[in-house]
Amino acid sequence: MFKKIEIWILYLTLLLSILFAIGLSVLVRQELVGSTKAGWISKTALTLAEIPINTLRLLGFGHDLTLEDRFPNLDGFNGTLNSEETYLLLSIYDGDLQEGVVRLVDLRSFKILHTWNPDIDAFNDLIDQTDEFKYMQRDLNNSRYLLYHPLLTKKGDLIFNSINAPLRKIDACSNLVFQNTHDGFHHSVETDIDGNIWTSTHMYPQSLPIEKVGRKTPRENGFKDDAIVKLSPDGEILYEKSISRILIENGMESRLSMVGTSHTFQLDPIHNNDVQPVNVDGKYWKKGDVFISLGHQSMIILWRPSTEEIVWKYESNIFHQHDVNIVSEHQISIFNNNRKYHYPNKDIVDGNNQILIFNFDTDSISSYLSKSLVREDVRTISQGRGQILSNGDLFIEETNDGRTLFFNKDGTLRWTHVNRAEDGNVYRVNWSRILYTREDIQTVNNFLTNKGTCNE
Repeated sequence: MFKKIEIWILYLTLLLSILFAIGLSVLVRQELVGSTKAGWISKTALTLAEIPINTLRLLGFGHDLTLEDRFPNLDGFNGTLNSEETYLLLSIYDGDLQEGVVRLVDLRSFKILHTWNPDIDAFNDLIDQTDEFKYMQRDLNNSRYLLYHPLLTKKGDLIFNSINAPLRKIDACSNLVFQNTHDGFHHSVETDIDGNIWTSTHMYPQSLPIEKVGRKTPRENGFKDDAIVKLSPDGEILYEKSISRILIENGMESRLSMVGTSHTFQLDPIHNNDVQPVNVDGKYWKKGDVFISLGHQSMIILWRPSTEEIVWKYESNIFHQHDVNIVSEHQISIFNNNRKYHYPNKDIVDGNNQILIFNFDTDSISSYLSKSLVREDVRTISQGRGQILSNGDLFIEETNDGRTLFFNKDGTLRWTHVNRAEDGNVYRVNWSRILYTREDIQTVNNFLTNKGTCNE
């Protein structure tokens, strides 16, 4: 039935296959990080190499949507209800719907009070899908879109972004109010005391000279020119500043040119992941300042837009941190991932995540409820949220593991939530938000009273 193949032909085929694979790998690397390119040859090699992952993306797989199941005995909410009025904007990838949704949950009953499920494909159809948004239909379609850090406004609208996507606002019925496509927005979304929106973008074209950083868009392996941006409540940009330029103008350009053993150009040297506006004057900050978390720099800075200067920075014993919050007039909290790179090329959490409190009065840092985080083995590697409530309770999102936790101020675990679907898999959570302040509760109550009925 089958013809015999000469052994020399088999060996020659294997040798040529190996040489082809090596050559293809060289061309792909040259296209991604090389100082010189091989024109259409390297571009074609990269296209061929991306066929498998692009096929999976078109079919709805990949992108960390399905997670390692670290908690096989947990499903949904487990534990004790909150006694005080507290709500959760729970942003998840719903494995049953195969869509990203946001749910408003009453933590006194674990009851879902409202769900937002926007038609992302319809929103995408309204924008020019070139340059930064070239791959929206592939990477950020309705079955792959993650609603990052949703924020409920006083008017009852929901603001969110995603991974290098437009900043969007929707109403109670998930209808589009606006989407800002000035640049690709990402990570945290906050508002200041005046109702203005603070978040991050990847500036394109990049603000730095082309001879320094090139001109590829971030989604095409270009330099990620992280910037902080302030928008009006209606989505108009009021202020934007490149963090690369902030570092350069404040004598820290070396931060952009650190050389590793590979001596390759760093495409993502900053990786800004949180912008926290300051709303009142204090001994150590002024209204209008912003705390900024620079993940790949393992550094927190306090930036003063009014004078264009870094007035304070912290970079000791924090590793790829996220989520800086103001705790009191002289304290901030930091969600420290403890993410490190160990030999040989191990990307790990070294122990567990930490909630750190920096005290400006004493110029010292301490760990908050550290034994509790160790006991519950909290160790999200590349993302995460941590919020100390005014009464001392602690809210944690373990993003990479699909788990949310709430600790009492004495360190005991009150409840957990694991985002498990009916298929048994655990799926992503996407920077959920705890609502506990007097203003938060008033906003929720106003929303529930005025949201009306949506047409299904």
